[in-house]
Amino acid sequence: MRSPVAADGGEPDRWIRLPGTTNLRDLGGYPSADGGTVRWRTVLRSDALHRLDDSGRAALAGLGLQTVIDLRTDEEVMATSSGLDGTGVPTYHVPLFDAGAVGRLPPELAAIYRYMIDDCGAAIAEAVGRLCLGDALPGLIHCTAGKDRTGLVAAIVLAVVGVPDEIIAADYALSGTYLDPGAATAINRIRAVSGVGRWLDLGALGAQPRVIHEALAHIRARAGTVAGYLLQNGLTRRDLDTLRRALLVPPRPGGSAGTAGAR
Repeated sequence: MRSPVAADGGEPDRWIRLPGTTNLRDLGGYPSADGGTVRWRTVLRSDALHRLDDSGRAALAGLGLQTVIDLRTDEEVMATSSGLDGTGVPTYHVPLFDAGAVGRLPPELAAIYRYMIDDCGAAIAEAVGRLCLGDALPGLIHCTAGKDRTGLVAAIVLAVVGVPDEIIAADYALSGTYLDPGAATAINRIRAVSGVGRWLDLGALGAQPRVIHEALAHIRARAGTVAGYLLQNGLTRRDLDTLRRALLVPPRPGGSAGTAGAR
């Protein structure tokens, strides 16, 4: 059976091999429920950017980034600043929670996602809202490993533009492919200096699709729809319409939806 995130010939790589990152990926190519397709090189998701060298900074600049959303805590940012500092790319620090909350997080990953959904809705909506501005794209969302906080926000972005849950969960699971022991070592180093305690993008190891399926179900149980959740937390219908128009290639008349290309 063909993977819902498998690549077709001629499409861009989903995994962007950039020195200084391990989990930089494109959310493009995924089909929406109305037959549209998410535009390539329009929203990226990544692990932390502090290891970027000059070639990596130049490569990201070449993508024309207009918005970078950093979901890390204040302590993480102080420990390892962004490799894009000084490049002129607008970066918005939108911590989903602070270091004090980290110590209160439950030990089970799905429960942490429920915590983020229940207690961090305003920050999640702010992060998504940064992508809804008329000149915000191309944009990039990142945390430390690019798996949990980034994974949840990326899932919400894809869901609100109509990408099916199966594909969203498969995209989430790709983090388990690209995050390697070297990334885990770097995360442990940040833990040691930033004071964020036992949890930080849990394990960078393993990204089970069920976690995102359960997270999206929890959002819908709270708000009816993913769009409804964002509206409850401060976004407007105009914001979401702007995001859909900017992010989706509409279906061709009489044509079929684009393929969900990835590598």
